[in-house]
Amino acid sequence: MHLRPWKLSDLDDLCNYANNPKIANYLSDRFPNPYPRETGEWFVNYTYAPENRDRFRVIEIRGEFGGAIGLRPDEDIFRLNSEIGYWIAEPFWGNGYGTKAVKKIVNHGFTNFDFTRIYARVFKSNPPSIKVLEKSGFQLESSLPKSIIKNNNLEDCLT
Repeated sequence: MHLRPWKLSDLDDLCNYANNPKIANYLSDRFPNPYPRETGEWFVNYTYAPENRDRFRVIEIRGEFGGAIGLRPDEDIFRLNSEIGYWIAEPFWGNGYGTKAVKKIVNHGFTNFDFTRIYARVFKSNPPSIKVLEKSGFQLESSLPKSIIKNNNLEDCLT
């Protein structure tokens, strides 16, 4: 497993694997379900912008597209903080790839940017992602009750 820059040829795999409600249900509404090709085209092109090129990566597993990971810096007085976001394609679940990818992007973020803090926000109802973060060295800072609205359901957010 390694992280690599996005390529235009990733579009088909992105659209195929991202078109999964089991993934979309635990991501922001910017990640739609169903996942239309136009969204995939927009995102792959977005990763090519100079300010994004080094922050977004494909998770490549045994030479195949296996998911996506990235760093989204905060702004203004919080500009030294970055939120991490990631998802693993369903065929690769349960093999530790999420943990490896998170550890690599965190190292990449602290090595290549001025970040003093990299954090994650996770649905309390998503134990696999919570486990990925714990195994990657993240510590629970807070629980924000009913702070997420997804599919008309209120959810607790852990940070």
